[in-house]
Amino acid sequence: MIPINKPLIGEEEKREVMKVLESGKLTDSSLDGSPMVRDFEKDLAKFVGVKHAVAVNSGTSALIASLLALNVGHGDEVLVPSFTFIATANAVLATGARPVFVDVNLEDYTISVEDLERKISGKSKVVIPVHLYGHPADMDPIVKLAKEHGLFVVEDAAQSLGSSYKVIGTGSIGHLGCFSFYSTKVVACGEGGAITTNDDELCVKLKTIRNHGLASNHNSEVLGLNLRMPEIEAALVKIQMRRISSFLDGRRRNAKALSELLKESKGVRLPRERKDRVYNWYLYTVSLEKSRDMVLEILNRKGVGATVYYRVPIHRTDLYSKLGYSNLPLPNTVWASEHVISLPVHPGLKDQDVSMIASSLKEAIRTTLKNL
Repeated sequence: MIPINKPLIGEEEKREVMKVLESGKLTDSSLDGSPMVRDFEKDLAKFVGVKHAVAVNSGTSALIASLLALNVGHGDEVLVPSFTFIATANAVLATGARPVFVDVNLEDYTISVEDLERKISGKSKVVIPVHLYGHPADMDPIVKLAKEHGLFVVEDAAQSLGSSYKVIGTGSIGHLGCFSFYSTKVVACGEGGAITTNDDELCVKLKTIRNHGLASNHNSEVLGLNLRMPEIEAALVKIQMRRISSFLDGRRRNAKALSELLKESKGVRLPRERKDRVYNWYLYTVSLEKSRDMVLEILNRKGVGATVYYRVPIHRTDLYSKLGYSNLPLPNTVWASEHVISLPVHPGLKDQDVSMIASSLKEAIRTTLKNL
């Protein structure tokens, strides 16, 4: 089976992890964190193009810490897309605030600016645009709306490390940017995350929040949790960051090859990079006019680890249905959930893998059309 994503771990990562084990320093509860964590934060901040990066133990922790740093809580509303991973909305619930779900556009499945404007209310405090599949959201009008209504912008950049919007890296456009280094991400350490910002005060507050709210002398100043990134994960992702250019080049090469091989295919819409944006090609997501699930089943039988992100929109999950969200009119979100398939595009693919993925998809589409 060709996996949908695969971490590429080399000898340098292994040596760096061994350094941590031999040092006996597995974590550090000081405000600034352990040595590997500090090194990684410097590298990430430089890559993204911001003053500060604060490492945490997951992308979810990055979102929660960001909302806590902005004093989001009961009575506040946070605008989020429903077509994304559930962590984006769950982070809002965890603070006691109310998620307000916004529809997406069908060009790249990122948040709809038009629907966002309709959903802003007097209770709105934060908007979280998600750069889904590595496609940057349309940030200029989002930031403009946020300024007009006094909202904070927290970018969910979990899937978009290395993507850019008008030459500006995702995670550096809003007040805060949230990244994930889960095992399937562009750079990976199993579990891990980070927040990026140009705000000095927010940086200090985030470091405090990730450490039980303790800034000094074991005196809790704000509500915090244990969100620290362990030293082994920092060692892994630090080395992964050194390899990110080759990872991104591989993804781009594979995406270009898939697009070329599939360009004449009927009944399938391919992802297209907008002129003002650069995608990291975290996922290569197509949409099918008909029989998505039948095509997916055939692909999986042929050994292609294609999958659907996200089959059940957040507002229709059992949890959010119980909270009264299930009947929200989000037509593009529902359409996308019923028509998209993500194909493997990671840098571990060989040329024959890419050819096999493309030929399998074309054959699966032909087979399903015959059976209609």
